[in-house]
Amino acid sequence: MKEDKAFIQEQLLVNTATFIKFINEQTESSFTYSPDGKWSFGQIIEHLNKSLAPVNLALTLPGFLFQILYGKPNRKARTNQELIDRYLQKLAAGGRASGRFIPRAVAWADKQKKLDAFKRETDKMINRLSRWSEDQLDQHLLPHPLLGKLTLREMLFFSAYHIKHHIELLQQRKV
Repeated sequence: MKEDKAFIQEQLLVNTATFIKFINEQTESSFTYSPDGKWSFGQIIEHLNKSLAPVNLALTLPGFLFQILYGKPNRKARTNQELIDRYLQKLAAGGRASGRFIPRAVAWADKQKKLDAFKRETDKMINRLSRWSEDQLDQHLLPHPLLGKLTLREMLFFSAYHIKHHIELLQQRKV
């Protein structure tokens, strides 16, 4: 399987649609439930929005700024699976969201507004990705709070997988 822009866009589309469908199937009590200090479904939406927004902003910047701010890659870009494996290792070692990526509580009344914002963020990402060449995705770096500097391609792999990761966690939850 070729892990090109079309692959990333497809992953974003599928994972977004699956996530929205899953959230829309929830009751108010399951949406707001946060067991043992874990985030509620609403907080997960907010967390994903907070995670997608900075990547979307970065995708609007000119390429030269990436090199000024974050340097040049000194390694070959990881594959999607390598990136996923690295993320899961960091989580297993105790890595967690921090700072601005920790969501506030989300009320049931705000569910649709938050889902609409989530859909807009993923749509923006899919559209903005079209403006970048395959080569550019591997030539520019962005910082990730848990994974360190990632190429744009890796950051987009992460963004698509991050949605799927939270779907899987929520599907395992017993309400």
